[in-house]
Amino acid sequence: MQEWGPPRFGNSEIHGDLESIITGIDHRKWKIYIECWAKSIALSDKGEYLCSFLAEIILLQLEKVLLLKNAEIDLSDLRLCCSFGVPDSLRPLCWRLLLGYLPVERQQWSVYLQKQREIYNSLVEDVIVHPGQSSMEQDHETTVDHPLNLNPDSQWNNYFKDNEVLAQIDKDVRRLCPEIDFFQRITAYPHRTFRHVSPVYDRAGDTNKKIVVPSQNIRSAAKINLSCRIRQENLYSEVPPNSHFSAGNFIALPAKTASNEYSNDVDENVEYHWQVVERVLFMYSKLNPGVRYVQGMNEIMGPLYYVFASDADSEWAEAAEADTYYCFQLLMSEIKDNFIKTLDSSSCGIESLLAEFNERLRNCDPELYNHLIDVGVKPQFYAFRWLSLLLSQEFSLPDVINIWDSLFSSPDRLRFLHWICLAMMEKVRIVLLEGDFTSCLEMLQNYHETDVGELIVNAHKMNEGCYYFKSSYNDSVKSGSSKVEINPTTKLASAFTNVLRTWSKKQ
Repeated sequence: MQEWGPPRFGNSEIHGDLESIITGIDHRKWKIYIECWAKSIALSDKGEYLCSFLAEIILLQLEKVLLLKNAEIDLSDLRLCCSFGVPDSLRPLCWRLLLGYLPVERQQWSVYLQKQREIYNSLVEDVIVHPGQSSMEQDHETTVDHPLNLNPDSQWNNYFKDNEVLAQIDKDVRRLCPEIDFFQRITAYPHRTFRHVSPVYDRAGDTNKKIVVPSQNIRSAAKINLSCRIRQENLYSEVPPNSHFSAGNFIALPAKTASNEYSNDVDENVEYHWQVVERVLFMYSKLNPGVRYVQGMNEIMGPLYYVFASDADSEWAEAAEADTYYCFQLLMSEIKDNFIKTLDSSSCGIESLLAEFNERLRNCDPELYNHLIDVGVKPQFYAFRWLSLLLSQEFSLPDVINIWDSLFSSPDRLRFLHWICLAMMEKVRIVLLEGDFTSCLEMLQNYHETDVGELIVNAHKMNEGCYYFKSSYNDSVKSGSSKVEINPTTKLASAFTNVLRTWSKKQ
């Protein structure tokens, strides 16, 4: 592999204007630069400053890629700029682009987004507000159908089947990300059908946009609020026995700590963020009958909606529901096979994905691989949840979002996800090699808090083939106990994280 040295700035001083310096750097070689810089400045007293300098160069380039004057977004450049993280202010736009929702031609955005959002709102009308009825039939109730009709085509029969799925969705979204209160808050942008009949939103002065709603009445608004369809006792139903996340599979979702116990009682005059997520998941389930809803999908949608709904631009935040639906569709198109139980043993199912990950572990770290086999820890016991839920249950929401910045920027997301998972295992390698079945399983199923920036940097190094895997337990102990060596990866990750935080505050 050809090697390049650190970037050369000519006559420019390191303290010079970053915007003038950046033009002299080939940003397409940043990953090589990072490796060279990390090695060359690890022992320097200015090492952290130099790492911060490089991070600021990358973020400046990201802003240049997204400049309004650029008629077309260069996705290759965008991926490179987002590889190690994205400032909060730019993340909603970057994710829409990286997931393939937004076209790269900027002039198409306005018309495209308006069309897609109107399509979504029409689908909500057809699927939830007026299911099974055309616009000409909305004011006419059928006398043929009735609640006891067992005909497969019966709207009542489908309604009751939908409620079984909705009961599971409702239970899952109510406890979404319990370590924060965001999803328990009232949304400023409820669905338009609900907004125009709620006295709360009327009092809030939400009259800037007058939207013509096909059916502006209390009944339509009640249908939009799906949680009202579910009886409270259904909220505590057991996980379906055929679920991947049942207790017998060793992959139960971890219990995240909530700051307070949330009540099932909700104000029917407002919409909460979790109710918006509930509606999007229900829409996905109805429009994708081959997949439907499987427990765990809520954990994938949660971070997506959080990022879009937290957009500082109110116009974009208002469209968070529709945009979340489309981005979730695109992301699920890559990982949906993991949620289809009938495909588990196929070449595209979760078992194949686990086998590929296990083989990568064997090739990269045979000693750790053999030890886990010896103590009986199979990848199904820990890596299933890691890979299926994109690590959304292993870290706090801010850390998950940072990991997803890098994950979405990778052209091969599943492959890069493998490298992040391997970086996690290498981080706790000594503990795992010293552990038995119980301690190893506990470590892997309840991964301790760590610097995810370091994991991301190491994952990139693994992907580029320049990460040094320990060849033996003694190597791990020696490097782990050294008091002289300064870890360049840690220094770089820490510097980049600090720059990201500072950069976000500037916006």
